[in-house]
Amino acid sequence: MSSRPTPLSLTQVLICGAAIVTLSMGVRHGFGLWLAPVTQARGWTRETFSFALAIQNLSWGVTGIFAGMLADRLGAFRVIVGGAVLYALGLLGMAFADSPLTFAATTGVLIGMAQAGTTYAVVYGVIGRNVDPQRRSWAMGVAAAAGSFGQFLMVPTEGFLISQLGWQQALMALAMAALLMAPLAWGLREPGLGGIGSPKREQSIAQALTEAFRYPSFQLLMAGYFVCGFQVVFIGVHLPSYLRDKGLSPQVASYALALIGLFNVFGTYASGVLGQRLQKKNILAFIYLARAVAISLFLLAPLTPFSVYVFASVMGLLWLSTVPPTNAAVAQIFGVAHLSMLSGFVFFSHQIGSFLGVWLGGYLYDRTGSYDIVWYIAIALGVFAALINLPVREAGIVRARASA
Repeated sequence: MSSRPTPLSLTQVLICGAAIVTLSMGVRHGFGLWLAPVTQARGWTRETFSFALAIQNLSWGVTGIFAGMLADRLGAFRVIVGGAVLYALGLLGMAFADSPLTFAATTGVLIGMAQAGTTYAVVYGVIGRNVDPQRRSWAMGVAAAAGSFGQFLMVPTEGFLISQLGWQQALMALAMAALLMAPLAWGLREPGLGGIGSPKREQSIAQALTEAFRYPSFQLLMAGYFVCGFQVVFIGVHLPSYLRDKGLSPQVASYALALIGLFNVFGTYASGVLGQRLQKKNILAFIYLARAVAISLFLLAPLTPFSVYVFASVMGLLWLSTVPPTNAAVAQIFGVAHLSMLSGFVFFSHQIGSFLGVWLGGYLYDRTGSYDIVWYIAIALGVFAALINLPVREAGIVRARASA
């Protein structure tokens, strides 16, 4: 008779998981600050830079599925260590790539693979397996808030590094910082995974996927997450250039991105707490509709530093606040045995949206000289996502037990 492995300490999971997400997401959120210096130094168009980040998001999404499978089977530790190494290599490649193809391979493919192994799907799998269901949504909110704090902390730091060291040396410094995720991963090492004591699962991977993709609510959650990716990555990458085109200083953009990160600490935490009390589908519908309203008012109001900061603060409250309720809903419906993998598939949809948001931003700007069309698409998608989340059914699936 085998005993179930002792769960990891809640404090240990949250501290190590939050620190890893802080580093990984914090570095990633500042990439928009490199658009101008990289394109000017290399003589590239904005579409070239945007395409590399679009590839990054797609690579993140595709690799995230397999990173989730490995984390569910072998544990998060090995996946995060591999991701940390890839992150450092990708940042070094971003610094020294001298052709669009090399830039896309390093900034795009390598960093995307690194993010797949060091962000939410993998960390949330550990939370799902080690945190009591009554506190799971809250714990996921804490981890998501850490990613937001990483943006608040890292974006101004990255802007400072660029101004003081130059854009290439700043990327080298970030590569060294990315390696810190490897020792932090030790705190998420689950002795019961990947060894003799691994728990048996009632479903195979194929059975879990078949069940999920046949379930309409899973499809609706994926569609909503597509919209999330489109909106946040378009804004995160192109907002600095949009503001500069309108005559505002680069400092306004840096402060705006930092405010998004700061207010997202509160937004994601609140979303996780509310997910324990309210239906997660209603939280998601509100977030997506509120984003559409916020973007509309931002475009209608006179553009000043103050209006930018107000918009950034509101968007910050809504930025990653979709992450805890979406992942908690997946765990509530399907259980935690394949949570990292299923979260990886949902996140793949998010990254397809990210690909389109960041690439269309650069493509349509180069063709029209304006970001207006992409802003309008983001508004329409927000309304769409709000509506499709309302029919989601959050009750856990009742599976027939195999007869002895």
